[in-house]
Amino acid sequence: MGNIKKLTDEEILTLYLEKQSDTYFQMLHSRYINKVYSKAISLLKDEAMAEDAVQEIFLKIFLNLSKFTFRSKFSTWVYSITYNYCIDLLRKQKKHKKLFASDNDDLSNVKEEEVEDKALLEIEFNKLGEVLDNIPVEDKTVLLMKYKDDMGIRDISKIVGKSESAIKMKIKRAKAKAQKTYKKLFPSEY
Repeated sequence: MGNIKKLTDEEILTLYLEKQSDTYFQMLHSRYINKVYSKAISLLKDEAMAEDAVQEIFLKIFLNLSKFTFRSKFSTWVYSITYNYCIDLLRKQKKHKKLFASDNDDLSNVKEEEVEDKALLEIEFNKLGEVLDNIPVEDKTVLLMKYKDDMGIRDISKIVGKSESAIKMKIKRAKAKAQKTYKKLFPSEY
C-alpha cells in the first residue's frame, strides 16, 4: 500500500469507508485536530468551550463520513462543519443577535467604497486581533476564511450557505467594518 502517511485525505477516507477501520479515522483526526481547535478557539474565545466544540465537531465528522460526496476537498468539508458548529453555538449564546441573518446589516454608516486587501494587510498583527475581536463574529469569520485560511469565494459560499455574490459583498463590507474599527481603536495612526 506504500507509505500510508503520504495518502491524501480522500484516499484515507476511501479506505475508511471500505474497511471501517478506526485507524483511518484516527489518521484524519490527527491531521485535523489542531486546525479544528485553532478555528474553534479563534471564533469562540473560550478554551473550555473550544475543547468541547472540537469533541462535538469530530463526532459530527465521524457520524457523517459516509455522507461526504467528494465534490469538494475533505478539508473544506471539515472546515464547513467547524465553522457552522461554532457559529451555531454562538447563535445559541446570543439569541437576540442573528448571525449571518441578512446581507442588509445596518450599514448606513459604512461607505460602499472598496477597501483594498493591502489596507488590511498593513494592520500590525497584534492590532489585527484586537480589530477582529471588535467586529461582528460573522464578519470576522468571513475575513478569517478568506485571508487566514486562504479559502476561495466558492468554498466560503458553501460553508456559509450564501451565494458567491453575497459572500463577495459580505467580505467587502467586513473589510470596511474592520478598517473603520481600526481607525476607531487606533486613531493616532491615521
